[in-house]
Amino acid sequence: MENQLAKSTEERTFQYQDSLPSLPVPSLEESLKKYLESVKPFANEEEYKKTEEIVQKFQNGIGEKLHQKLLERAKGKRNWLEEWWLNVAYLDVRTPSQLNVNFGGPASHFEHFWPPKEGTQLERGSISLWHILNYWQLLRKEKVPVEKVGNTPLDMYQFRMLFSTCKVPGISRDSIMNYFRTESEGWSPSHIAVLCRGRVFVFDVMHEGYLITPPEILRQLTYIHKKCHSEPDGPGIAALTSEERTQWAKAREYLISLNPENLTMLEKIQSSLLVYSIEDSSPHVTPENYSQGMKLVLTGDPTVRWGDKSYNLISFSNGIFGCSCDHAPYDAMVMVNISSYVDKKIFENEGRWKGSEKIQDIPLPEELVFTVDEKILNDVNQAKAKYLKQASDLQIVAYPFTPFGKKLTKKKMLHPDTFIQLALQLAYYRFYGRPGCCYETAMTRLFYHGRTETVRSCTVEAVRWCQSMQDPSASLLTQQQKMLQAFAKHNRMMKDCSTGKGFDRHLLGLLLIAKEEGLPVPEIFTDPLFSRSGGGGNFVLSTSLTGYLRVQGVVVPMVHNGYGVFYHIRDDRFVVACSAWKSCPETDAEKLIQLLFQAFHDMILLMNPAHL
Repeated sequence: MENQLAKSTEERTFQYQDSLPSLPVPSLEESLKKYLESVKPFANEEEYKKTEEIVQKFQNGIGEKLHQKLLERAKGKRNWLEEWWLNVAYLDVRTPSQLNVNFGGPASHFEHFWPPKEGTQLERGSISLWHILNYWQLLRKEKVPVEKVGNTPLDMYQFRMLFSTCKVPGISRDSIMNYFRTESEGWSPSHIAVLCRGRVFVFDVMHEGYLITPPEILRQLTYIHKKCHSEPDGPGIAALTSEERTQWAKAREYLISLNPENLTMLEKIQSSLLVYSIEDSSPHVTPENYSQGMKLVLTGDPTVRWGDKSYNLISFSNGIFGCSCDHAPYDAMVMVNISSYVDKKIFENEGRWKGSEKIQDIPLPEELVFTVDEKILNDVNQAKAKYLKQASDLQIVAYPFTPFGKKLTKKKMLHPDTFIQLALQLAYYRFYGRPGCCYETAMTRLFYHGRTETVRSCTVEAVRWCQSMQDPSASLLTQQQKMLQAFAKHNRMMKDCSTGKGFDRHLLGLLLIAKEEGLPVPEIFTDPLFSRSGGGGNFVLSTSLTGYLRVQGVVVPMVHNGYGVFYHIRDDRFVVACSAWKSCPETDAEKLIQLLFQAFHDMILLMNPAHL
């Protein structure tokens, strides 16, 4: 990245923001045509006919009126969806967000210079933090390279939400506080918050205009660690952030009413660059099995992570690291970018600090001691109990598939992401004997403040191919042809969705216009096929590619009887993480991943000319 940075001195991180195109509104006819196609795998002939009639009626009637209103709205905004999406997908949601919305993942340093080793937590933590703080400085100087597709710049706005950002609970709607400023915009907070054994500390990472060094950071972390391990645990206020949102909002108001100082302390945590979590547990992780690291990053001690922070850097007792991030302010690719930068730096420096060991006289960390009473302590205990109960219900498995990776799929002219998506369709079909409605994230960052669109991977073509794979009389050539048709369809959809021609966000816009106008919910949204095909957040497979770098993440399933599947692609392997709820008798993440790995083998065999 340094070389890239050297080259990009004249290009600033946020310089293209003003010239990015506005998010377009697709054509109503096109969107409805695509929607009808997407419900086909889940309907018999009679059901499909009924839905077709409903869609036709919608297109010729209320749908057209709503579409015109949406076009009007889009005229006055560079992104007609932005505010709506933030509210509907995140801020209005009342379920606890720490487990249900946050995403997280272990850092991949354990694959090279930092294998699990007791006694390394603080020293490694100081080095990891130092690289992160360097990235923060690059971002403030706008020297983080602009991400591009070919030569076309992507929207970089979400990068502003990485540091000094926090969600604040509200009674009916949360809000996002963002304190980050670039150097040219002015002052930005420069302290981090450290959570350890239910206590909260803050310290500044700048001293006399310069970033403090790893030995200086280590001194601060050691001070905190020693203090917390030789004195009683703190009240664990952080656990309240894992509560149902309205509950947390009320508890927060009550906490502030006890003492106005409590608000000052909450604001210090909110504005901190990030939260550094000191965990006492030691997850077992190896390059062959990430499962426990994944699970603990997402479900570890609720008293040492601030669920609403956009960045919790989590350190475990055995020197394993990870992060847990609030999903409201940004999507995972921002975290992938910084995680990859830090991992490369740690690799380049062989996991060591090679600079000066000199320690300046810098102020000791300050502890934030909240005024609490029985009620708050009771709230904390209740929050912890609820969180740990839900966390214990989560099954997470994460393994690498190492027989081959991107190199081979590309050689066979197969897009690696589509390869995994179709393998997942086949795995689900073999598990359940029926198609599984699937959400794959497409990014719309070619547009101003663009975030995501839904690719519905379960296509008619994918189902026909899955059926042929289970048909003993189908020839290999037939199976191959059907597979290639499914590939072509998926690649076309991904291109459409990335260029503003998806339909799920468009349909959401039409529904929200109807709600804003006080109109009854149009029948297209109450039709059983709408939710059966995944609409309204009902996808049994919720999936996302985290990219082509050594970074892995995980989320929980979208529905109780579903799966969350995150994966990344390397030249020689695919790494896949899968989550499910143990309390659902029909799901099993372990079995789905084994079926997925089998599907990888079967698909590559279809491309072997000797077999056809």
